[in-house]
Amino acid sequence: MSRLLASCVLAAAAACSLGHIAAAQSYPAKSVKVIVPNTPGSGVDIVGRAVSQRLQEALGQPFVVENRPGAGTTTGIAAAASSSPDGYTILFATAAMTTTPVTMAKLPYEIGRDLAGVTPVVNTPLVVVTPAGRFKDLRDLVARAKAAPGTLNYAVIGYGAAAHFAAERLALAAGFKAQMVSFRGTNEANTEILAGRMDFFFTPATAAQELIRDKKIDALAATSRKRLSDLPDVPTTEQAGFKDSDFDFWVGLIVPRQTPRDIVDKLHATTVKIMQDKAFVEQMAKIGGEVMDPLSPAQFGTFIKNEITRNQAIAKAAGIEAK
Repeated sequence: MSRLLASCVLAAAAACSLGHIAAAQSYPAKSVKVIVPNTPGSGVDIVGRAVSQRLQEALGQPFVVENRPGAGTTTGIAAAASSSPDGYTILFATAAMTTTPVTMAKLPYEIGRDLAGVTPVVNTPLVVVTPAGRFKDLRDLVARAKAAPGTLNYAVIGYGAAAHFAAERLALAAGFKAQMVSFRGTNEANTEILAGRMDFFFTPATAAQELIRDKKIDALAATSRKRLSDLPDVPTTEQAGFKDSDFDFWVGLIVPRQTPRDIVDKLHATTVKIMQDKAFVEQMAKIGGEVMDPLSPAQFGTFIKNEITRNQAIAKAAGIEAK
């Protein structure tokens, strides 16, 4: 009897395995929803749409982008986390995914329980932008902020978002205080800089390239570890003299946690091929994005955990409290 039971278990396991293989081979059999938890035209939106278009071309089904901004990107992330884990909802999240668990006391999802990484795709370094002509350089901004603590204001996309942490990391490194003002989306914040109502904003380079090129706003520094190829005259924050002020703003592909491994592997392999395509690399470079080294799903999961730990340290040092 036990031998019969064992045979049945093995048969069931084999059938399940074959079913997963068949599902992966036929995937996708219909359109795929792509959630971008940021506003249209933002850096993550630009990257998400570029990758989605190529996924559509490679896999033969529509990959339809749906912008779900709000609450420091948690609105869109929550929508993805609660979606059916069948491969037909994917998410392009950013480094903000690793700051909000530190700053929001109650999230409608738990990253380790509800979401799984596929691979990081692009690092879109943040650039410190200011109204045209307001500051000579980053040192001038810091000097004026120190001279009148709390009088300069800076834009963020929600409390605890990546721009908030990047600003606090610079403030800690340079030793100044400034007033935070929250906006719903990147474009809105850039518009406030353009209008002169905000003093500075850590914007994704991808979302401000045109304004910077046209000299409508000034770019004082980038948070990357090296100068951006498309903004060679803009120093990094560390080159400007502020050690430990760098901050990566990555965009990565995420899926609901229980998405079948074979489908995750197919998405991973296809996305890595896209990342290795010269035309895609050049497209990202033109908007200030740097294609990252691909990581396996497991490695990306570890990367996300480490980012959360780092941001916990920043929050503690800056006095950022969970709300």
